[in-house]
Amino acid sequence: MHKAPKIALNNGVQIDQIGYGVYKVPPGTTRDLCALALEAGYRTIDTAAMYGNESGVGRAVRDAVAAGWLERDDLFVTTKVWNDHHGYDATLRAFDASQAELGLDTVDLVLIHWPCPDQDLYVDTFRALEQLYHDGRVRAIGVSNFQLPHLERLLAETSVVPAINQVELHPYLQQHALRQFHDTHGIRTQAWSPLGRGAILADPVIGRIASELGRTPAQVALRWHVQAGHAVIPKASSRERIVSNLDVYGFELGPQHLDALAALDQDTRFGSHPDRVN
Repeated sequence: MHKAPKIALNNGVQIDQIGYGVYKVPPGTTRDLCALALEAGYRTIDTAAMYGNESGVGRAVRDAVAAGWLERDDLFVTTKVWNDHHGYDATLRAFDASQAELGLDTVDLVLIHWPCPDQDLYVDTFRALEQLYHDGRVRAIGVSNFQLPHLERLLAETSVVPAINQVELHPYLQQHALRQFHDTHGIRTQAWSPLGRGAILADPVIGRIASELGRTPAQVALRWHVQAGHAVIPKASSRERIVSNLDVYGFELGPQHLDALAALDQDTRFGSHPDRVN
């Protein structure tokens, strides 16, 4: 069994560097796949209201705790407020619904899923998260898919610095300016679609590095994230991939590998651009 090291958020809360993401995991299989992930060594699970599988995540967590082989404090669960619940009161109601689905007394991290700039409600939405944080119902709060202007406005108009900004990030979309802003302001970068929805795995440069190191292309890409200090939440639907994605701490990418991967940056997105999601 492999385990990812803990990394600190800006409020001192610890999160596993590699977590298990359940985007597009069917609700009927979420509980079993999360149980597999926990058995493989994952301790962080990332879900969202929009995914429709919060209840399966919560059930897997509660089952592991009830069985006595994990403590609740060992586990870290993230969920997100969806676009149709922006605004202060709507966000509080959305959190109530997510907490009920998860069946957890405390949620470790809650994010705003998308800034939805046309709605112009993300500041009020974040203020609701601040209230949940101050009330002790969540251990940390953050955002997802926020761009520099969104973050700059949040920092100017709210009092809690987001613990995480979860964004599309992979060797084809390296987001240097955004990552630098995160580092400057103590916001942890967390990568969704860390493998470019699988598209980067056929890249010949990544394939060559994988062959040189005796690793898979996915492990090379995930190791790139790890060495850059990102938190990362790969999805996998088989025991083999679940285990393999966590087995990236027994090797290192050398300077020549990092230079080759840096040259792959194409500003290519496989997901939506945040300014166009509302």
